[in-house]
Amino acid sequence: MKMRLWISAIAAIVIFASCAPTQAGEVIQSEKQRITSPNVNQADLTVLVDGNNAFAFDAYQALKKADGNLFFSPYSISLALAMTYAGARGTTAQQMASALHFTLPQGQLHPAFNSLDTELSQRGQGAKGKDGKGFRLNIVNAIWGQKGYKFLPEFLDTLAQNYGAGLRTLDFKQASEASRIIINDWVSQQTEGRIKDLIPRGAIDTLTRLVLTNAIYFNAAWQFPFQKEATKDGVFHLLDGREVTVPMMRQTERLGYTEGTNYQAVELPYDGRQLSMIILLPRAGQFAEFEKSLDANQLKAITRDMSSERIALTMPRYKFTSECSLSKTLTAMGMSDAFGGSADFSGMTGNRELLISDVFHKAFVAVDEEGTEAAAATAVIMAATAMPGAPIEVTVDRPFIFLIRDIETGTLLFIGRVLNPSV
Repeated sequence: MKMRLWISAIAAIVIFASCAPTQAGEVIQSEKQRITSPNVNQADLTVLVDGNNAFAFDAYQALKKADGNLFFSPYSISLALAMTYAGARGTTAQQMASALHFTLPQGQLHPAFNSLDTELSQRGQGAKGKDGKGFRLNIVNAIWGQKGYKFLPEFLDTLAQNYGAGLRTLDFKQASEASRIIINDWVSQQTEGRIKDLIPRGAIDTLTRLVLTNAIYFNAAWQFPFQKEATKDGVFHLLDGREVTVPMMRQTERLGYTEGTNYQAVELPYDGRQLSMIILLPRAGQFAEFEKSLDANQLKAITRDMSSERIALTMPRYKFTSECSLSKTLTAMGMSDAFGGSADFSGMTGNRELLISDVFHKAFVAVDEEGTEAAAATAVIMAATAMPGAPIEVTVDRPFIFLIRDIETGTLLFIGRVLNPSV
């Protein structure tokens, strides 16, 4: 049996609120349809991916400061904030562009996101999925707006044409809790029940005006299986010198491999060889040094230097959940205006009454012989301004970093680290 990957990720929820007052209701569609064949040149697509990946590692470097395991979807955060950025103006837009590494003008950025989404939607044709239904990489967007609240047609057109998002009306003022449940239920449905209660109680209130949501679902089989009978208990060495005993999976295959003075790196392809997981294993005693140096340029160098080698791979099963607020992280990364009274999201409504009050992200990952399940969710809440020889051994028995990426474009879908696979 092939080991399979099953990832479902709700990418983002962006919640806007206003100082002015205003259930799932009707879906108010823009008159514009999604552009299914965006005219975007390869240079713009490369610039977008490079910027997204640079943001991914900036976010990783900020989030790693928390203790324990870590898992999140930088691509989903970028997508949600890109939809938000469509309504940003002035210094707010400048700060967002800098923090998110959006270097393309708005007129090119949003079509580039649409083009990248189109590319990713074509992955895995004929490849295998976990449940026999075939490979899936689905990316879906939706917008939830206050009933009776007016948004600029140009803003709705941008999201409709480039993100396929129609506006669904809710009554946040009269039914805040019911609205929260409706959106959370949508999140749960898109992630097949893996992410529940993404938006915490109280995060949506009478000032909420707009919620932008993005969901990613990924279901794929490994190209090469881990045989369950080969799994044996083994020792995993923690950073503090303690040891834990965990099930260690084993396989010997030809895999992408490279190494440096302070790390080993191995790439495990998924069925169809269009996406892969890269495991970055720092040398013993050098995790902190390697993690601190990790950025998009280093990843590029690592993937460029990989060659096919016969690898005897040993790695643990693991399962954990990550949950955090990103508001302080994004503020520290330079997006301060978006969270305060200086926020300018006038591109959404024609006035400056909206700001971001918080950003939540929640993610789950589980890896074992039968498959890998993962889900990630982000909520951006806006409030009122107010065989030739012996195989190379890679034994993942100490903390490591892992990434899930699209091979052709280099897009990073997920990033995580495992400090302790037993928790």
